Amino acid sequence: MAPRTEHLPVLLAEALAALALKPDGSYLDGTFGRGGHSRALLPLLGPRGRLVAIDRDPQAVAAAADIRDPRFSVHHARFSALAQVLDAIGAEKLDGMLFDLGVSSPQLELPERGFSFRRDGPLDMRMDPTQGESAAQWLSHAGESEIREVIRDYGEERFAQQIAKAIVAARPVQPLRTTRQLAELVGQAVRTREAHQDPATRTFQALRIFLNQELEDLSLMLPQALQRLAAGGRLAVISFHSLEDRVVKQFFARAAQPPVPRDLPLRESEMPPPLLKLIGKPVRASPQEVEQNPRSRSALMRVAERTSAPIPAGTGALIPTGTGAPWQS
Repeated sequence: MAPRTEHLPVLLAEALAALALKPDGSYLDGTFGRGGHSRALLPLLGPRGRLVAIDRDPQAVAAAADIRDPRFSVHHARFSALAQVLDAIGAEKLDGMLFDLGVSSPQLELPERGFSFRRDGPLDMRMDPTQGESAAQWLSHAGESEIREVIRDYGEERFAQQIAKAIVAARPVQPLRTTRQLAELVGQAVRTREAHQDPATRTFQALRIFLNQELEDLSLMLPQALQRLAAGGRLAVISFHSLEDRVVKQFFARAAQPPVPRDLPLRESEMPPPLLKLIGKPVRASPQEVEQNPRSRSALMRVAERTSAPIPAGTGALIPTGTGAPWQS
């Protein structure tokens, strides 16, 4: 039986509500995936509305071909190339942006993508298989200390040392080429694990995040999103683990404070307004959604709204320019 590859969009109703959609507005789906959010958003737009989608996965971009709507366009790019994509299509400001981080169900379900230890396949893990090193290629030459740091820092794995040592020791005997090989090796190195969690979970997460530069991409995207939101525009970000959420939470908190040095002696009345206003509390999936889609269990959505405050000069650390991968049509 072929693996199930449909993708249930997480927090769909909540995300659409968070964007506070205007029928004639312009919106971005920054992680198209299989288009669950985009397909639900388009019918809510009027004739003058516009939806731009981005995805770095060529298979996701191909899946968008069946959306034949003049209000919709899709672009093959990392979302850290947000500003370049918008420049290329002449979109200066948008009324809302949605980012559903991490991997999609089709990426996890297709063995040839190599994301899951539950299905044996080539040890790849690249969101864009046309670029960069696969997990197998990187593990074939990375040093033990480097492997340890990646698994420890990106997987929050307390057995990172044992796993790295086992990987390096196994290489001369048999190169790691499949997901099953790696999962079995990690299982032998990790003797204890939390209930209901496979020993390989954290290692696979770590390698995926590292190889795809997911946290770096996220850190580059957020300032660009802030810069390209129209006043009153909403930014909604759905994350699936603590490392992603920490980046989003800290960025939102920083942008929701007046953009001045903390030690600058200003009266409260002299403080410039913040660039973002936080909207509500972080949103989690309902028990009903979790039952229908277990992937939503760890989902957490944060929402912020762009104020009318101008972005002050000299905030280069907050708003980097010329970052991200080149835009691809």
